[in-house]
Amino acid sequence: MSLQGAGFEEKSDRTDLFVSYAGPDRAWAEWAAAQLEASGYTVELDVWDWAPGDNFVVRVSDALARAERVLSLWSPAYFERHRFTTPEWTAVIADQAQQRTDDGGQAGSRLIPVRVARCDPPPVLAPMVYRDLFDLNEQQARVALLSAIGGSSGREAHASFPGGGVGGASQGDLPGPRVPGTIPAVWNLPSRNPVFTGRESLLAALRSGLAAGHRGAVQALQGIGGVGKTQLAVEYAHLFSGEYNLAWWIDAERPELISEQIARLGQAAGWLQAGTIADTAWRVVSDRLRQAGAWLLVFDNAAEPEHISDWLPQGLGHVVITSRHGGFTGIAAPIEVKEFSRSESAEFLHNCVPALQDSDARALAEALGDLPLALAQSGGLIAETAMPVPEYIHELTEHAGELLAEARPLNYPETLAAGLDISMGRLSHEDQAAVELLQLASLLAPDPIPLNWFRTASPGVLPDRLAQVACRFLYLRQTLKRLRDLGLAQISTETIHLHRLTQAVLRDRQTADEQTAIRECATRLLVDVAPDDDGVDPASWPAWAALLPHLLALDPATAPTEIRHTACDAIWYLLMRGEYGTALPLAEGWYAAWMRISGPDDNRVLWAANHLAELKRFLGRNQEAHDLNQDIVERRRRTQGPDDFATLISASNLAINLGDLGQHQEALELNQDIYARRVRTRGPDHFNTLSSANNIARDLSHLNRHQEARDLDEDTLDRRRRAHGTDHPRTLTSASNLAADLRELGLYQEACDLDQDTLDRRRRTLGPDHPHTLDSASNLAADLHALGDFQTARDLDKDTLDRRRRTLGPDHPDTLDSAGNLAADLHALGDSLAARDLAQDTLDRRRRIFGPDHPETRESECNLATDLRHVGGRSSTASN
Repeated sequence: MSLQGAGFEEKSDRTDLFVSYAGPDRAWAEWAAAQLEASGYTVELDVWDWAPGDNFVVRVSDALARAERVLSLWSPAYFERHRFTTPEWTAVIADQAQQRTDDGGQAGSRLIPVRVARCDPPPVLAPMVYRDLFDLNEQQARVALLSAIGGSSGREAHASFPGGGVGGASQGDLPGPRVPGTIPAVWNLPSRNPVFTGRESLLAALRSGLAAGHRGAVQALQGIGGVGKTQLAVEYAHLFSGEYNLAWWIDAERPELISEQIARLGQAAGWLQAGTIADTAWRVVSDRLRQAGAWLLVFDNAAEPEHISDWLPQGLGHVVITSRHGGFTGIAAPIEVKEFSRSESAEFLHNCVPALQDSDARALAEALGDLPLALAQSGGLIAETAMPVPEYIHELTEHAGELLAEARPLNYPETLAAGLDISMGRLSHEDQAAVELLQLASLLAPDPIPLNWFRTASPGVLPDRLAQVACRFLYLRQTLKRLRDLGLAQISTETIHLHRLTQAVLRDRQTADEQTAIRECATRLLVDVAPDDDGVDPASWPAWAALLPHLLALDPATAPTEIRHTACDAIWYLLMRGEYGTALPLAEGWYAAWMRISGPDDNRVLWAANHLAELKRFLGRNQEAHDLNQDIVERRRRTQGPDDFATLISASNLAINLGDLGQHQEALELNQDIYARRVRTRGPDHFNTLSSANNIARDLSHLNRHQEARDLDEDTLDRRRRAHGTDHPRTLTSASNLAADLRELGLYQEACDLDQDTLDRRRRTLGPDHPHTLDSASNLAADLHALGDFQTARDLDKDTLDRRRRTLGPDHPDTLDSAGNLAADLHALGDSLAARDLAQDTLDRRRRIFGPDHPETRESECNLATDLRHVGGRSSTASN
């Protein structure tokens, strides 16, 4: 089978060679392509010939189809299974085997292997003869490459190295860059980090940015302290050292010393005599660099753009800047350097401690927030002391400042803790508001903190100096700039973000009294900025999503009691989002802790119990919810009175539990009492009163009083539309319930239209997997089934069942409703065997969960006994 038959597009513009290589070997790929083109071959190389944004898979396919042969650069990275190199060489091998079959074994090899690093190829490639390019000088490597290809192409070609050498010196007759890994004569870069790993995408971005234009290119590596900017610049310089005739490292942290380092560059290149004054030295060096090419300057740890802007030479060379600061956009293209990915962290730790278990490496990376400097410190300390990872993580939790002051890596100027102490010392003299901001953020989560929290904080919430700064946009931005410039925080337009280790060291430096005061301030802040809405309205969800991780960081179980109201609202937000599994352990833990501290009759303890009972109900644990709500009602009636709004909410929840347990008449009587009390105390249009009207209609429907239910639901829907709008969750609950009434009354098309509209709105506002959205999908499927559209009903019920199983679990009552509905669809479509099996499974689960006498269990028995005939019957939704 040819490549074209394998899906490769045949094109007329043929090339002699396509270069197949792994990302870390890009320097070798560029060098080899330059040598081949200079020898008259036509070559396709991705970084030369493909535009950014191209479809990589299609490009590879086309390149393999166009190329007569494929130059394969073998290295350990080349044979890593996750790389695109694997399908490249396997496709060529497969096509080559087919061609030999078609040609009676006469076809030659399309794959030309050369090794650019010591490696063992996989067994299928082991018989192939390859040549080595590494550990050779330039002339030997070029000869070996051309010998592997088969010599010069025979076509006339003219190519020379574009830089012409330092100071006009020639590279000789070797075209293009030197062989990768060779160090230029003028060179002062730091040693390569022997355990450097990963960062392929950043190295590729840096190389592409520098090599993109014909004029001098300037790239700025930016990021917080310890993230590995300097190590990335060092690795790039060594990786592409063969591309340059001059590479010079300049420590830019102290701008007054840059001129001296420029002078040393001129002396090393032979352009200056010792003792040349700074102004003269710079003029000579900049003039030489302007005339030359193929040079690299690295300005490491630059503090401000203005510190180096006057030292950037013109010409065809490259400049790399590393900085903790932003603001280099005007003079350089910025590249944001962030923490390692988790896989990069694990690989780095394995390089430091080869015997480390993968699970330990990942646990340690998680604890260290994937920060390269911290990983280097931990790896060094563990390698030296044989400390088990659990011990290290314990020490990190208890004594982060002390631990992170140990084991400075050789490739870093200082430990993480020492660098942070130096920065905080400077900051305490320059900006006390910045210190207060850092201390406050140290007790919050290592997640983005919205800046509008500080801008809108009420009087008395923030510390004095921070409050004075936060009231003015300009002053706050100046403070944030200082934090960014010292590499202490990541700053965006809307947020500030501290790394977890920065937080840990700051906390470790705080006294017990200081930490108590800071915790009280953080508590006041979260209570102050919490949304007024308790999560019912989706419009408040982004604000709750931003606040929740910081609330959890303060641990409401042990935090000051002022935060309990906000914590309860956060539970309700999660409940409204349908994130029951996330909310339940929080509600259980907080309720138990607060009850131990404050007793069972405390108002906030009762609210926590209320939310816990609601979660149990939504998770289908109806008896547990009933028992807890009954206790809450009794306590609130005794301590707060029968007409108190909180008492009535708990009584309303208890009535819902009664209905869920099949006690519909008792539920109706309790809901009618609650409705009368709410009308008297709150009025007929209050949202709590309308919730009671909604629940009464639900009870009426269960008691087969469908017309009464419809009339009440229509009135409630009209009132809720006027009060909340058409897309509010409460409004959509009423719309869903009214559709259920219409279906029970046999008005299937009207029910279908209303359910379709409700489903569309819930999908748009709540998302496709929200439990309320799935309720609407289930209801719409019931309408379709009743209208005789069994196939569409089946498809919708199948999708709903899959989603409910995934989000609620296989035994949730709603999941079992969907299973029963799907069984009815299957029966109507004539798939009796599948319908019977699903109905039997549903019955078994309901018997186990609800018991043999529960109405839903009896319904499943009836369905199975009557050959799975199940039409309509979706229950309506209650609210409190």
